[in-house]
Amino acid sequence: MELIVVRLRADWAEDDARLDAVLRDALDGISFREASEGENLRGKRLLFALALGQYGINAAYQRMLLRLRREAELLEGCVSALVVDGAGDLYTKSTAAELALALNGAGSALLGRPLVEASGSLHNFRVQAKNLGVDLIGAYRATVRELAERLLSESFPKRAAPNLLVLHASSYHTSNTMQLWAQIHTRLGKDCTVTEIGLRNGAVSDCSGCPYTACLHFGEKGRCFYGGLMQDEVWPAVRSCDAVMLLCPNYNDALSANLTAFINRLTGLFRQTRFYDKALFAVIVSGYSGSDTVARQVISAMTMNKSFYLPPHFALIETANDPGEALSLPGIETRLNRFAAQIRSSLIP
Repeated sequence: MELIVVRLRADWAEDDARLDAVLRDALDGISFREASEGENLRGKRLLFALALGQYGINAAYQRMLLRLRREAELLEGCVSALVVDGAGDLYTKSTAAELALALNGAGSALLGRPLVEASGSLHNFRVQAKNLGVDLIGAYRATVRELAERLLSESFPKRAAPNLLVLHASSYHTSNTMQLWAQIHTRLGKDCTVTEIGLRNGAVSDCSGCPYTACLHFGEKGRCFYGGLMQDEVWPAVRSCDAVMLLCPNYNDALSANLTAFINRLTGLFRQTRFYDKALFAVIVSGYSGSDTVARQVISAMTMNKSFYLPPHFALIETANDPGEALSLPGIETRLNRFAAQIRSSLIP
């Protein structure tokens, strides 16, 4: 299998110098080539690499972003990963989340933990450098190489009867998000085994930030210091599932507090395992606007951080305010059918 590097070059050559050197060394011995302009990239393994410079601007990236958003099937069959190099401590993660959502919307899957980001100082590589016994630039090279090797070798395992875990913190009676999920569930029929867990009414306390060693200690025993629903029901369900579906109404242009608490408390389980073989889906509904903001938060927290695999077209995104409005949106039946089919094709051989 060949690796295709999509090199989105900066406006000034000096901004590209460090990234060029890291890619040259990290990919030494790996079969790869740079994509040519206008090339058909469908079905390929793609490593997007861009440098942002001091102000977080890259014109080639902006042109690519436009194309990705305009052509919904541009990257069908692709699996992608990202390297984003910055001149300061800002813009790398936000740009990566924006690009990841656009790639996914154009039909590409993303690996779990698909991002290597390099801040200007490279201080974000301090832990990796210590663990590997190398300097900061050495850690940068090593993580890029590890990402490229995973991109070439990993494939998401499909199963005949996948277990789908659905997490929510809403009411069926009033929530457009829940009503959309009910329609998706009906369309999935018996193709998936579905487990639903509600996180409402204080069922999940937020993470209180235990020291790393304490979190690791409890996580290795399959426990959390704070116990409760997360330890007793949610963690076992995450361990046993093949995919997680988050039902995400937009609260103040952010995930709800309960879903945020779930993600934070998942850290203890993440200490002892990775979720590369578990897919992530979402239903995202905004009353007025801002669903893309929530979608980027989900990708950042669950795929870039917690390592869940992101299937192509991972989210159903709608705008609806009044109770029941979502089910009367123009074209909603077609979008529901398409999303259910996408879940099937991502999970089932």
